[in-house]
Order: sequence, then C-alpha cells, then structure tokens
Amino acid sequence: MKLDTLSIESLKEIVKVAKDQGVAELQVEAKDFKVSVNFATAPAQIHHVQPMVHAAPVAAVQAPAPQASSAPAKATASDAGLHVIKSPFVGTFYASPSPGKPIYVKVGDKVKVGQPLCVLEAMKIMNEIDSDMNGEIVEICVENESLVEYGQPLFKIKA
Repeated sequence: MKLDTLSIESLKEIVKVAKDQGVAELQVEAKDFKVSVNFATAPAQIHHVQPMVHAAPVAAVQAPAPQASSAPAKATASDAGLHVIKSPFVGTFYASPSPGKPIYVKVGDKVKVGQPLCVLEAMKIMNEIDSDMNGEIVEICVENESLVEYGQPLFKIKA
C-alpha cells in the first residue's frame, strides 16, 4: 500500500524523535504497514513490501547511554532486590484505562502476574502493560500522561 505524504511525514518525525532520544531499535506497526528501524552504522534504506514498509539500519549518532547517566548511584543501591518493569517502546504513559477511571495501581498495592499496571499509547494504539511477577509496587517511576522512552523504568516491584 502506498502511504500518503502526511503519513510519511509523521513516520519521519517518529523516527527522528526516537533517534534523537538514543533509541537503539524502533518498530512501528499500523493496520496497513510495519516499519522497523535499527540505528546501526549503515545508511537508511526503505523497502516497500506488499503491503508493509521496512527500513534498514540507519547511521547511528553517538549518544550517551541513557541508563549510565540518568540513574544516580544511590538509587541503584536502594533498588537492590527490586524487579523493574521497563517500557517496551516509546509512548505516552497512562495510569488509568481512560480519563475519569480509577488508576490501575498505586504504591503499596499487591500485584499478580498478568495484572494490568498501565497503558502505553503509541501511534494512537493503546497497549496494556502487565505485571510479569507477583509482588508489591514500591515505586511508580513516571508521571501520568508523560512521554516514556524505550527501556525506561516504569514500576519497581518487591517480591
């Protein structure tokens, strides 16, 4: 399927933001197309596949490792023994299923495997993020309606 100019421009903006934020790999899927971008060392190439679009690796920009500079040393010492649930992609974090509804979890709540913790929105697609362990929420690392990056900590859970 041929994408219109607006869709391509939107896609270019998403790729630019991801690259500027130091994301290593980006996958965007919609009803009629799929784009995979790996920020390696080769120049960008876009391959049209019926009906999908794939982008090959693009030139990497040297950026500092996000975890190395953003996590203070004292935080890692106090996080010993905690399980961290990280964002699987770039998106907008929502603490509740929709405006006006109660939040999924708060600090101190007991959670079980498979229990929804939040919603991440990417390209107008809402994705529930579920707990992958039983335990207690000890920290919610992001604010409601904030932009999160790939690999950014969302929740800390104590078993």
